[in-house]
Amino acid sequence: MGHVFYKSSDCPVCPLCEKGKAIGVFGDMSAPVRRAMENNNIKTLKQLAKRTEKEVLSFHGVGPSAIPKFKDKLKKEGLSFVASK
Repeated sequence: MGHVFYKSSDCPVCPLCEKGKAIGVFGDMSAPVRRAMENNNIKTLKQLAKRTEKEVLSFHGVGPSAIPKFKDKLKKEGLSFVASK
């Protein structure tokens, strides 16, 4: 049950557990972006497409460099962010 890892910094994330999360639709994104999606219950591109760019940028862990990557992913599926309100 579980595992033990040596914590050598203030980062609370286990590298083994984080490595296992690098799958799925956001698997190629940075760990902070993956955690931001997880923390906001966004698991699919359809769920992401229900948000505005501004809203996604407000998520802790998502910076401006993530938006073009999201747009590419959405475009490949025929989706886009919701227009700003």
